[in-house]
Amino acid sequence: MAEKTATPSANDERAQRRARRQALIDAGVQPYPIHSTVTAHAADLEERYAELSDGTDTEDVYSLTGRIRAFRKQGKAAFIVLEDCTAQIQLFCRVNDLPEDEWALLGQLDLGDIIGATGAVLRTRRGQLSIAPTHVELLSKSLRPLPEKFHGLTDREVRYRQRYVDLIMNPEVRDTFRKRSQIISLIRRYMEADGYMEVETPMMHAILGGANAKPFVTHFNALDRDFYLRIATELPLKRCIVGGLERVFEIGRQFRNEGMDLTHNPEFTSMEAYCAYSDLDGMKELTQGLFKTIAREVCGCEDGHEVITYQGQTVDMSGTWESLPLSEVASRACGEHVDMDTPIERLRQICEKHGIEWQENWGAGKLVFELYDELGEATLVNPTFVCDYPEEVSPLSKRKDDDPRLTDRFELVICGHEYANAFSELNDPVDQAGRFAEQVAAKGFGDDEAMGYDYDYVRALEYGMPPAGGIGYGIDRMIMLFCDAPAIRDVLLFPQMKPEVITRADIASQLPETTDNAAASVDALADDAEHGASNEAAAAHADAPALETGLTRDQAFDLLKKYNEDPFHIAHGQTLEGLMRYYAQKYDPANVEFWGQVGLLHDLDWEKFQDEVQHTVKTAELIEEAGGTKELARAIQTHNSDNNPDLPAPSCKMECVLFACDELSGLIQAAVLMRPSKSVMDFELKSLKKKFKDKRFAAGCDRDVIRKGAELNGMELDDLFASVIEAMKAIQPTCEGVE
Repeated sequence: MAEKTATPSANDERAQRRARRQALIDAGVQPYPIHSTVTAHAADLEERYAELSDGTDTEDVYSLTGRIRAFRKQGKAAFIVLEDCTAQIQLFCRVNDLPEDEWALLGQLDLGDIIGATGAVLRTRRGQLSIAPTHVELLSKSLRPLPEKFHGLTDREVRYRQRYVDLIMNPEVRDTFRKRSQIISLIRRYMEADGYMEVETPMMHAILGGANAKPFVTHFNALDRDFYLRIATELPLKRCIVGGLERVFEIGRQFRNEGMDLTHNPEFTSMEAYCAYSDLDGMKELTQGLFKTIAREVCGCEDGHEVITYQGQTVDMSGTWESLPLSEVASRACGEHVDMDTPIERLRQICEKHGIEWQENWGAGKLVFELYDELGEATLVNPTFVCDYPEEVSPLSKRKDDDPRLTDRFELVICGHEYANAFSELNDPVDQAGRFAEQVAAKGFGDDEAMGYDYDYVRALEYGMPPAGGIGYGIDRMIMLFCDAPAIRDVLLFPQMKPEVITRADIASQLPETTDNAAASVDALADDAEHGASNEAAAAHADAPALETGLTRDQAFDLLKKYNEDPFHIAHGQTLEGLMRYYAQKYDPANVEFWGQVGLLHDLDWEKFQDEVQHTVKTAELIEEAGGTKELARAIQTHNSDNNPDLPAPSCKMECVLFACDELSGLIQAAVLMRPSKSVMDFELKSLKKKFKDKRFAAGCDRDVIRKGAELNGMELDDLFASVIEAMKAIQPTCEGVE
């Protein structure tokens, strides 16, 4: 059924474009035709006619297609800048060259429309290579105007979320992804030329293995059991080595259910390669050759002078790369010699000196590794093979013959980041079974990244696997390096993003004004859309009137002390008060006092009553008795709705912030107490991430509640961590002296 469009507002360009679309349809012009013709691209013509003199016409006719990037009319002439996938070219449209209806069509075109044009090549008197069209057709009507200053946006999130607009507006972004394709193609050719065979292994694994990482879990209906999206391809590929495929590699997606930062995305691309009868020296040779080849063919380096720049740092890949023991890098960084023979007490002291947390069950290997990981890795700029990793942190690598406490392993580090991880592969089935058993024990202690016991893989090793070298590369990081990209999202076409707020009005604006009875309603579509209109309640809260607690701050604090004698509980209430006031200034400045008292009194009844289900129910009674408002009590009760479904769930921003801050601030406070300074001021995101992964630490802090807090606030977990750490640093002066 034809759409009926009302006369649009002069300021509503999107509505005007929809009106022009409808006018074309009403006039019998199809704004989205099936057929189009392309016989040349802009860059090809620029090269072919580079010597064409100014003011010269030709009889060479071509058909081009592309997007309108600029448009101006001057009487009986119109000039259109057409951009295709290669470059831009001018269309020099003249009224006498075009049929009347096509000349009229030009008046209905907008910037961003995709058109086709057929005409002869010429160079204008001003030297502009152009096409003089004798035929113009609309191929796709653009209903949204392109952003005028998209290139200068500081909100990178919009660029990542709407990558299609980023690609349209920024040619350097298109170049990055062309380079990505070129690099991956080059890697394949290089590996195949070296005798490797590309294979494919399953994306879903019944047993977690091949790396230490938290998995995504999915349910396999046909088998009625849970499977894991793979975190690595290592174990299936080594089964191929057992079976006699001597050189294999796989480029593919891995999935790790962890945080996101500048160098991590939950879904990423890696390449793993395994070579029978090879070792670490073979993997070093493979790696140096591969990286130098990319530097030459993609970055234009000369043979023997493979030098690139990454984020302002000069990286020299030429020559033979340095190999250093991990303990030597750690020693340089901490200012004294450390190794596996350094007494554990001394290693602990060095860790404390540098603000590195340690655990009682860590041996010398784990402590030395932490010193390297926290202090040493960041000091390496030029390509360096860091070798001799402790066995404690290398469950799949073969032990060194001269010191079984160390493994025959290296990581390639460039500019402080890991780019490859290689092993002389463990092929002793008895040793492997024992190490799997250690991993399962670690899982029992709360390590949710530990591997499972893979009976079939041990069985495969029992048939005999030849000595082999193996390596894994982070392809996304490699592309960051060679494209000089600061963040992994810059080299992923569609990186993972926090949910977008989509309202019913947004959805309604996309629909025809009249539809047939088969179409779903706007409400149904909103329920089906990502996060839909459920966010509208939070958005509407910003316009709500000021909220009243019925209590002064002093009255609220006296109430807290009346029912809480434990200094910890009082301190926790004060911390939440400070955090809530901090976030109120950011999100709801008119209600800072209300937010603050919600934080102060959120656990009012816990010390006296300690009933998980009825927690905050008694709080409401105590607040009412003291003269507080129902709104204050309700807001507090939302943070316990997970344990008591009769309580209201968080809906507005204030309640979502309370839910997130309560559990997470407790974890941060526990982690801070482990530090020598006992202060949050020198606490870092990296430390919190490690504590979060270790379920044995502060076991009373529910990690799932913290994850839900991030989800309620539409934030990635790492972003929430960083935000609350920043907030706790900001309120630290107000909490000094509180034990």
